[in-house]
Amino acid sequence: MKILVIAPQPFYQERGTPIAIKLLTETLCEFDNEVDLLTYNEGEDVVFKNLKIIRIPSFPFLKNYKIGFSIKKILADILLFCTFTRLVVFNKYDVVHAVEESIFFTLLYKPFLKGKIIYDMDSSLADQLAEKYKLFKGMKLFLESLEKAAIKYSDIIVIVCKALLEKVEGYYPDKPAFLLEDIAFENDKTAITENIRYILKFDGLLALYVGNLESYQGIKLLIDGIAEVETDIEYKVAIIGGEESDINFYQKYLEQIGLTGKIKFLGKKPFNALGNYLDQTDILLSPRLKGNNTPMKIYSYLASGKPVMATSISSHTQILSDDNSFLFDVTPKAFSKTFKEILENDNKREVIGKAGQILAKEKYSIEAYKRKLKNIYNSIN
Repeated sequence: MKILVIAPQPFYQERGTPIAIKLLTETLCEFDNEVDLLTYNEGEDVVFKNLKIIRIPSFPFLKNYKIGFSIKKILADILLFCTFTRLVVFNKYDVVHAVEESIFFTLLYKPFLKGKIIYDMDSSLADQLAEKYKLFKGMKLFLESLEKAAIKYSDIIVIVCKALLEKVEGYYPDKPAFLLEDIAFENDKTAITENIRYILKFDGLLALYVGNLESYQGIKLLIDGIAEVETDIEYKVAIIGGEESDINFYQKYLEQIGLTGKIKFLGKKPFNALGNYLDQTDILLSPRLKGNNTPMKIYSYLASGKPVMATSISSHTQILSDDNSFLFDVTPKAFSKTFKEILENDNKREVIGKAGQILAKEKYSIEAYKRKLKNIYNSIN
């Protein structure tokens, strides 16, 4: 098939959605489809057989896109729409695979498109905007009506997690909707990886958090929880990821409460080295405060065979349980109690880590992803 994938993000960059888009387009090309990828002006080019990357025009003010809503992204999406118009006029696509908000302008052309429209629902835009921005809180019903319309008029919905699937089924039970979760990425043994223990000059138990340092990720919860831990076990916590400004903010907080010796920020590391960093640790942390989408890192956490400690929110509990992870309530006291339990129980760490690894292999491998995606596209024919 000839497929147009629309990705309203910088591509390629090593962060959640662009990583997922890379996997999607690479797999579609592997299935011998011809894929055009329409995306933002910013990002690194990737090369796959049958893939053509088409970017919006570049302007000096359109760069350094941050995660979430912004005026800059609105301007980029307008340019995306203009470029999309040109593409659909001069090309005949069997499928338009629209990611996130690009579904709205895609559906404007539905009467003129001969192919199918897939809505790749990576999140609930209505919930996301109303929760994060005061401007949109009073508009939630209107935003939900737009979201419902997008679901109703799309031919197929591709959904990243069970919570979103339940939402779609609540709106339209008969709509063709498919789960396509993220995957546990395989280790790249050739990736250059630093020795965390050497950096820390430490041989005890090591816990690790990987991801951005936005407030919803719960880094303050992690720090406050560590501050309450009382144990004779030697341990340290390493944190990979985050912008320099965020790292400076949390380092100042660590200084204020006297925890600089326990927690070390290592900055950003290459995505292809993730598995190698996970292998160096004993405990993996996800203190996320809220949300419905399962963080992409959880799948790789599980695949590492190391025990995962995560908040008991729907983002996590869609795939995690007490059988394959250590879940705790969103409070520093609960963090401290669970972390102490993990530190002091070698056998339970091993049992839980192994259970998580089995889950990742069975349900969230690259092979499982390819089967699911092939099933979605086979349903079009």
